[in-house]
Amino acid sequence: MTSEAAADQTRIRHVVILGHPEPGSFNHQVAEAYCRAARENGHEAVIRDLYELGFDPCLRAGRIPGHSTGMSADVARELGFLREADVVVFVYPIWFGMPPAIIKGYVDRAMGVATTPKDVRDEHPDSILAGKSLATFSSSATTRIWLDEKGQMEAIRRAFDRYLTSIFGMVDAGHLHFGAIVEGMNARFVGQSLLEVEENARSICSKVAAARHASKARGALERAGAR
Repeated sequence: MTSEAAADQTRIRHVVILGHPEPGSFNHQVAEAYCRAARENGHEAVIRDLYELGFDPCLRAGRIPGHSTGMSADVARELGFLREADVVVFVYPIWFGMPPAIIKGYVDRAMGVATTPKDVRDEHPDSILAGKSLATFSSSATTRIWLDEKGQMEAIRRAFDRYLTSIFGMVDAGHLHFGAIVEGMNARFVGQSLLEVEENARSICSKVAAARHASKARGALERAGAR
C-alpha cells in the first residue's frame, strides 16, 4: 500500500445529510460551507442531498427498524456512507417545530435500520454509529428568540439531538441554529452566517482529530504494556 493510499484510509470523513428541497437554498450553502472547511483541514467530506437523491422517507411493511426481512438498495448505500464516516452532520430547516419528514425518514430507514426497542431500552448502541460525532445545522424563518420563547429549540435538542446520540451511542458535536432565514436576506448576513458555519466546522475537525489521536495513543500504550 502506498503512503498516499494509507493516508486516504486514515483520513477523517464527514457525511453531511442535507434535507432541503430547493437547490441553492441557504441550507445548501451551509452544507457546502461545512464541507469546504472540512476539506481545507485535510478531511474528506461528502453531501448526501436527500431530495436530489429522491430518498424515500417512508417505512414500508416488512422494513420496520430491527425487524426487517431484508435491506433495500438505497438504505444499504447510505449505510455504506455512514459506516465510513467519523462525523455525521444534519443540515435542515425547521418546519412546524420539527425537522422535515425526509430527515426523520433517514433516521427511521437508514440510521435506525438495525435498532430494536430492546436495544433502545437496554442502551445498546448501534455498531455502525457508536462513537461517531453528530452535528446539526438548522434554520428557521422565525427568530431564535421566538423559538426559545416557545421552548422549541430545547424540545428539538432533547427529543432529537440528545435522544439520537444516546440511543445510537454517538458523540454530541453541537447544534448551530440560524434564525430569520427568509427570501431577500441581506448578503452580508448570509456571508457572516456561512463564516460561522466554517468556524464551527473547523472546531469539529479539531476535536475529532484530537480524539482520534488520543485513541491511537491509548492503543499504543496498551499494546506496549501487553508486551
